[in-house]
Amino acid sequence: NLKKKKKNVSVAGRMINKRIIGSIAFVKLKDMGGYIQLYITKNKLSNSIYEKKFKKWNLGDILGAKGLLFKTKTGEVSILCSELYILKKTKKVLPEKFNKILDYEIRYRQRYLDLIINNKSNNIFKIRSKIIFYIRNYMNINKFIEVETPMIQTIPGGASAKPFITYHNSLNIKMYLRISPELYLKRLVIGGFERVYEINKNFRNEGISSRHNPEFTMMEVYMAYSN
Repeated sequence: NLKKKKKNVSVAGRMINKRIIGSIAFVKLKDMGGYIQLYITKNKLSNSIYEKKFKKWNLGDILGAKGLLFKTKTGEVSILCSELYILKKTKKVLPEKFNKILDYEIRYRQRYLDLIINNKSNNIFKIRSKIIFYIRNYMNINKFIEVETPMIQTIPGGASAKPFITYHNSLNIKMYLRISPELYLKRLVIGGFERVYEINKNFRNEGISSRHNPEFTMMEVYMAYSN
């Protein structure tokens, strides 16, 4: 009950929305955990901060705020600001209409902008992180050992694909970005690692599209005495 428990809080986040109505203003801050609304009044802040600073701050700026936590009449948790700071000024102002970027060229070339604006893109990264976490947890419970095998190899084996070619100056030999960890993982099995796996990057010098990238993450698993 926020009415009974007067709680002062400190927050920080990116300003993604700002509405000024005379001597009051509403700001929406965003961080990795979600959104919070700031309720700002000229009475609570000094006139110099409200008029000369706050009004000139842009969408995309990183702000810090302190104040009393409360709920609006519509039930939205907000902060009645007593202090407001700019922590980092943005060099590129975010668009006024805080919607999805429809231009795929902008989305892929300026991924940071897409992640700020598009929650769906943002969630993809979070979901992927959870998937990797649960996979590792499952493998650990079942007594698999996670390893890392060489990315640069003398023989591009383990799969039928065209490799990326590089050169090792000290050894004076041609080398390849790996197309698969298979051969090295099998050496580990021979050496006595009966349950082994790797989640890492592979590189295949092939076509590129929205569904296939020459650099991708793959999981490979080997288990002895089982089928």
